[in-house]
Amino acid sequence: MAQLWGGRFTKETDKNVYLFNASVGFDKRLYRQDIEGSIAHAIMLEKQGIISLQEKDAIVKGLTEIREKLESGSLEISEDYEDIHSFVEAKLTEMVGDAGKKLHTGRSRNDQVALDMKLYVRSEIIEIDEELKAFQEILLRIMEENLETVMPGFTHLQKAQPVTLAHHLGAYFEMFLRDRSRLTDIYKRMNFCPLGAGALAGTTYPLDRGYTASMLGFEGPTLNSMDSVSDRDYVIELLSALSTIMMHLSRFSEEVIIWNSNEYGFVEIDDAFSTGSSIMPQKKNPDIAELVRGKTGRVYGHLMGMLTTMKAIPLAYNKDMQEDKEGTFDAIDTVKECLLMFMQMMDSMKFNKDVMKRSAARGFTNATDAADYLVGRGVPFRDAHGIIGELVLKCIEKNKSIEEMSIGELKEISEVFEEDIYDAVSLKSCVERRMTTGAPGPEAMKAVIADYRKYMEKDYLEKGGKKK
Repeated sequence: MAQLWGGRFTKETDKNVYLFNASVGFDKRLYRQDIEGSIAHAIMLEKQGIISLQEKDAIVKGLTEIREKLESGSLEISEDYEDIHSFVEAKLTEMVGDAGKKLHTGRSRNDQVALDMKLYVRSEIIEIDEELKAFQEILLRIMEENLETVMPGFTHLQKAQPVTLAHHLGAYFEMFLRDRSRLTDIYKRMNFCPLGAGALAGTTYPLDRGYTASMLGFEGPTLNSMDSVSDRDYVIELLSALSTIMMHLSRFSEEVIIWNSNEYGFVEIDDAFSTGSSIMPQKKNPDIAELVRGKTGRVYGHLMGMLTTMKAIPLAYNKDMQEDKEGTFDAIDTVKECLLMFMQMMDSMKFNKDVMKRSAARGFTNATDAADYLVGRGVPFRDAHGIIGELVLKCIEKNKSIEEMSIGELKEISEVFEEDIYDAVSLKSCVERRMTTGAPGPEAMKAVIADYRKYMEKDYLEKGGKKK
């Protein structure tokens, strides 16, 4: 059992207690961050005259070699060690001797792990943001190709008004835009360096925390050493943002599942992203969308777990905080995998445009426009609403859409109807007349897409620190 402490103890830790306490089985994925932080710490220690130039050079060379060996696979992280910190320090000491023992001067595992986790979360935020951006590019392409693809818009899962596929997908573009904004906010808020805070009360060594923070790409050092080692707000914020991303993906998944059904037939999912049934040969199942929908609960669970873990922890560091890692790692992995699978499914999906248009026509989605037609001819809106409601009943009785009714049949409902009603209630006209900002009219959508293109040219995470 290799550990960084023990002088105060007179007997060995119970083996089961050691295993229960150990974290190397999962925190080993932090080895890059641990080495990066240790290199910066060693350089700062030499700058401040706390270790010699020769000792610094030996430490940096040794840490670099450990990283290279781990990357190449010639060195494996042993679970004989308590955590990733003890593994790296032990291997360093084996390589460079007593200089390796000086690396931990002026720091604690408390600020060390806080740094490692911040560096890890920061890099993962960048990767998730890049995946969201790639997904937005796919959505923009589909939107640009479907400015005039008419489909029914829904409220309460009932056909409501005609929109376009571009307009419908634009709603998800907006959701992912907000998701990226949240990630940027988290990045900016968390981008302060805890290294040098010590166990909770700083250190008597003349550390230059600002120098270390600058080397590691932070805005500056954290300003309260107790909060530095006990802050996990950024983990909770990230889990909350990841939960929101999954909620958006789950809503999208639900629609894809519905659209893929025989009853709708709006889309056809590529064979590469579908599965069949072991007993029913006709089946083509939307498993990717269903799995994304299901995995949303998994990410929600990690958020609730972390909130519950942190709810009653007194200052400063407590071992409970070790529980921040496994759930966060799994949530990050889950979101990245779901984004990748879903965007690839969308990129290869076929949209049945004629089916969408027929569905809009047979769902009386132009009823509001018919009412507006009557209002334009002097009928009070409330009366027009009643007239069109009566007209819809007649259409249902005759199994016709509004535009399939003859002018004579329309005049039986109201003498105000004239031949120009057919242009007023055509799906094309209904969509094109909706030209306010944010509406589905093609010209309005072109203006919005142009704004989206400008947005996509910017790299918002650069505002929050160094993008790696």
